[in-house]
Amino acid sequence: MPKIIPIKELKDTAKISEMCHENDGPIYVTKNGYGDMVLMSIESYEEIHRKEQIYKDLEIAESDILAGRTKPAGLVLKELQRKIIE
Repeated sequence: MPKIIPIKELKDTAKISEMCHENDGPIYVTKNGYGDMVLMSIESYEEIHRKEQIYKDLEIAESDILAGRTKPAGLVLKELQRKIIE
């Protein structure tokens, strides 16, 4: 269930900070009954950013596969072994 607070509650910064760290997701701030801002802890933000980077990496990998820019795993392992030995 999303946490929604009116903008006037932002005056109590200690309470807002505590709420951000207690909730895993964002806190939606409304102004005059409409969405205005989103607040979250740094940990929550970093987790979202980490997942976003994983999705970007997967898109690149999928694009490489579709374009034929891949090598068989056995060949790659042999190349890595040669590099390690050298």
